[in-house]
Amino acid sequence: MDPEVQQLVEAIHAAPQRLVLIVSGGGSRTASQLLEVPGASRTVLEAVVPYSEEAMVVLLGGKPDRICSVTTARAMAMAAYCRARRYDQSGNPLLGVACTASLATDRPKRGSHRAHLAVQTDDITETWSVTLEKGSRSRAEEESLVSRLLLNVIGEACGLAEPLALGLLATEEIRTERAAAEPAWRGLLLGEVEAVCQGEDFGVEATADRVLYPGAFHPLHVGHRRMAEVAEEILGQRVQFEISIFNVDKPPLDYVEIQQRIAPFASDEALWLTRLPTFEEKSRLFPGATFVVGSDTLSRIADPRYYHGDEGACGQALERMAARGCRFLVFGRQIAGRWVSLAELELPEVLRGICQEVPEERFREDVCSTDLRGVEEE
Repeated sequence: MDPEVQQLVEAIHAAPQRLVLIVSGGGSRTASQLLEVPGASRTVLEAVVPYSEEAMVVLLGGKPDRICSVTTARAMAMAAYCRARRYDQSGNPLLGVACTASLATDRPKRGSHRAHLAVQTDDITETWSVTLEKGSRSRAEEESLVSRLLLNVIGEACGLAEPLALGLLATEEIRTERAAAEPAWRGLLLGEVEAVCQGEDFGVEATADRVLYPGAFHPLHVGHRRMAEVAEEILGQRVQFEISIFNVDKPPLDYVEIQQRIAPFASDEALWLTRLPTFEEKSRLFPGATFVVGSDTLSRIADPRYYHGDEGACGQALERMAARGCRFLVFGRQIAGRWVSLAELELPEVLRGICQEVPEERFREDVCSTDLRGVEEE
């Protein structure tokens, strides 16, 4: 092992941080380097290599828009951080570290050779991205560069000030992005609070009949805005928005993602950030609320697949929502290329009985967040 590499790894092992490392497409040498130097058990909780697309889907709970992207690197780092929190509850500082790369292979690549790295902690989300000049290095040389960069990233997260030389070319530069957590965001991630309100302070104990519009808002678009306007016209109350930083079977939203999701909302709009991924949980915290939803969302609320295939658990959750006085204002949506209204959904009677339909002539917007996002740029 290169003496400089060994010295940095020894310093990492001497630091108090413990980590889970997830790498895909490049950076796997870093795992070996960390494990080859004595003291690795003080640092490494787990190293994971989801190399196939199927393995990445299992890790992240769904197929990302693009495997090798800075967004996916952040999601991988958050998944690693959550695993670290499960493995070590002793109070040690924890790191989720990730790298997703597309490097030279045994066939020509149309896209660029690149790597995206990320670190997630209690307090920060940080990323590093580099595009390598095609044809200037072998696969082994590109792997060596990415692994050295990944060791530097871990070293920086451990507070070490002496990074390894990378040998970047004049055309290559490392791009970074960093988001520090607001105290409330940190509290949500760590489970210290269930909900916080950005913008106007309406308070959890305020109006029992609030109108709440939950969504990913990724991105916020004209369809969302029009739904909110129509809901306010029908119900005579101002809509409050809600984004859960936790989702079923997916890593939580990282701090960069939270910044991006809340940025389009005005300061005088009530926007709740919660750790409540299901409507049953939302109904517990917001009893008496009317939820603004699309027909696609409503169909999932009544689908036993989202209750581990247990029809009984699904029915009980719906009964609890109804008992808490919650209702649903339902807008038609495109499902499998067809506009579907509330009347066309097959629903349990307990759910249908607490739903109100918005007619198509009152609202019809075919815009879709997934289409607006498109395929993420490198």
